Formats: sequence, structure tokens, C-alpha cells
Amino acid sequence: MNSNITAGVSWFFENISRKEAEKLLLAEENARGTFLVRPSEHNPNGYSLSVKDWEEYRGYHVKHYKIKPLDNGGFYISTNKTFDSLAELVNAYTKNAYGLCHVLSKPCKKPQPTMWDLAPTYRDKWEIPRDELHLIKRLGRGNFGEVYYGKWKNNIEVAVKTLREGTMSTSAFLQEAAIMKKFRHKRLVALYGVCSEQEPIYIVQEYMTKGSLLDFLRQDEGQGLEFEELVYIAFQVASGMEYLESKQLIHRDLAARNVLIGENNIAKICDFGLARVIEDNEYCPKQGSRFPVKWTAPEAIVYGRFSIKSDVWSYGILLMELFTYGQVPYPGMHGREVIEMVEKGYRMPKPTSHYLPDEIYQIMINCWDANPEKRPTFEFLTHYFEGFNVTSEVPYREVPD
Repeated sequence: MNSNITAGVSWFFENISRKEAEKLLLAEENARGTFLVRPSEHNPNGYSLSVKDWEEYRGYHVKHYKIKPLDNGGFYISTNKTFDSLAELVNAYTKNAYGLCHVLSKPCKKPQPTMWDLAPTYRDKWEIPRDELHLIKRLGRGNFGEVYYGKWKNNIEVAVKTLREGTMSTSAFLQEAAIMKKFRHKRLVALYGVCSEQEPIYIVQEYMTKGSLLDFLRQDEGQGLEFEELVYIAFQVASGMEYLESKQLIHRDLAARNVLIGENNIAKICDFGLARVIEDNEYCPKQGSRFPVKWTAPEAIVYGRFSIKSDVWSYGILLMELFTYGQVPYPGMHGREVIEMVEKGYRMPKPTSHYLPDEIYQIMINCWDANPEKRPTFEFLTHYFEGFNVTSEVPYREVPD
């Protein structure tokens, strides 16, 4: 794709999916006609125009139009109107709708980019002096210690995890943190650095305003989420896991408690890789009753075989947590019973207390296939939830010639 076509243009969004485009455009501050242009998912040389619209019978929604390339390098939405460049096309439709749902009014505002480093000097050096951190309030207790809201240099908001003494060896943790720091994706919580020179070790990471997905789903705000918001969260988690899958990384502890929620229901995965270096028996299936049995694939419990496919099993459990607004999986069953029943072929039934389409329940069942190789990939799951049509709306509008 020719980046010169779109360099520095406010209405062009480089790395964005259809679902994310809809989410941004539907923000309350955007008027009808707010728009953006993004690369086409289907045509490597084409683009999509996404426009916020309003109709009396369905309120605000987003319409998508294919911008098709011409052989000579131009573009068109309908064949009777062709343009030499994307900029010319956009400019024309800001003056006249020419069959679109609405004239293009203003470009959609771009979201703040994720901040990956506290400062340029921390890109490679990430031991943070303890005295630069101010812990302001305790947010809760995680698997490995306390979690605090704080500020770095009294300026940047951060979340700080303190690791209980003896939870893990410092050297093993630092090796894992080096991996976590290296991999960056907008659906993974940014790791800023560590304080490892004395106990307790601190992990300093991006602060997400709404806390864990599990807590969020159980509170009033989360309880009020519409079904399509749940689908959007399912898509985001799958997208972050697809990135880990592409890098051949394993999470090992994927669950609603390890997904964090920010403004506009942005979801990010945290704590990937940490379960591998935990030294207490919380994560040892042989002794620890607190091992997260209900989220763990049978081959990982019985044989210790963790893989991206065991993460897919956990994702299926996370979907059940999500669509039941934070219910505990396998209600009324304890860990040992779950292991025995699952080995015999038992799977959680479709919930009757909450709305769940058969096709999404079938996806969960596929994630829980006894044969790890038969479980879907995260690439498939991302595309599935990205394309999941909550309404029977036609995916792209054709403009009459």
C-alpha cells in the first residue's frame, strides 16, 4: 500500500478493524457524518469508508462503503464518480453525498496512542528507582500480591503490583519481565518497568481505569453492558491472544481476572507469562487447591502440557464469564469434581440466565474440544468476533450508480 497517499492525513486510520472503527465513530461527541478511511480487510489495494449515520427507527449506527482501486491508480465508490486520489474522493464527498447516507462532515478523532515507556531512557533500561514511584491507593489483591494505583514522578498514572516475598525467584521473574517488555500490542497491558533490587519486587505497568474485567462485569456499570459491547470485548481479547499466538508465546492464566478494562470498554490482557515463574503451590496442580483448575485445559492439569491451545480452552471459559456477567464457571462444583467431570466429557451447558446465541455457545464448545489440535486458532476467533453481526445489517453499502 502506498503510504504517501495517506501520510499525515487526519481522516486516515492505518491499523484499525471494522469493529474498532465503529466503536470510535459511535462516541457521543461525534455528529452524524463523522467519518474515517481505513485499509480494506479484503482488497490489499482498496480502502473502506466508515460513516456515522442516524435513522429514526434505529438511532445512531455506522455504514461502511468500499473504496475500490482503478487500474490507473485512481479510486471510486460508485463507477460514475472516479477520482485520481483518496484525498480528492474524500474532498468531493464532504461537499455532496452523491448517494452516501450523509455528506462527510468531520474526520473522527484519533485515540491516544498507547504509551509504552515512561520516558525515552526507559526503552531499554527498565529498572525504575523506587523513590520515583508514589503509591497512592490499594486497588486490590492479585494472585501474586497487592496492586496499587500510583504515579511515577508525581506525573504519570501507573498501576504497581507488589510481589509477595518468596513468590518467585528474582532472576526467573526478570527473565520473564524482559520477554513481557519486548512484546507490544494494543491489546496487551504495557509493562513500563520493575523495581527488583529489594523485596517486595514491584511491577510497574499501564493503569487501566476500570480495573479487571471480572470486577467490572460484577459492578453496576458492567452489568449494564449491551450484548454488542460483550462481543467487542471478546474480539479485543482474541486479538491480543492472536498476537501472542503469532509470537509463539503462551499466557497460561487467561481469565476475566487477567483482562483489564479502560475508558470506552477498551480491553487489554495482563500477566501473560507470569504463571510460569510462580514458585508457591498456588500454580502447582499437584498440591495447590487454589490452582485455577476451572480455567485450565485437561492436558495442562493432568500432564502439565501448556500450549497456545490450552490458552484457547481458557478463552472459552473466559467467554462464559463474559456473557454471564462474571459468574463463576462450573457453578456449585469444586476443582476436583470439575477435573473428573471434564475428563468424562462434561462441558458447561448453555446458560439460561443470560442471552447467548447458539453460535457463540458452539464456539465455546469448540474451544473445549478434548483434542487440543481441534480447537480453533486465536486468528480464527479474532475474525469470528470481529465479523459477528449483532444485527442482520448488510456489511457494506453499495452506492447507486
